[in-house]
Amino acid sequence: MDLSIKSKENMNFMVGKISDKLNFINAEVMKASQFDEEKYEDLHDIYELVMKRDHFSPSERQAIAEELGSLRKK
Repeated sequence: MDLSIKSKENMNFMVGKISDKLNFINAEVMKASQFDEEKYEDLHDIYELVMKRDHFSPSERQAIAEELGSLRKK
């Protein structure tokens, strides 16, 4: 999968992987359709950060969730 290409499919993939890696309890809240496509690069940056790390503190998880929230459509 080439994540350098902006697409809904890639957004779905990244959001799913982020949710899985961070063990978000309510992953249904995190749907790619809720994210602004203009923020694709920001979502990709978060995805890369999350995939590089093995462990996250609760405060880091919270910060990532808040950042993802800021990327959502208003």
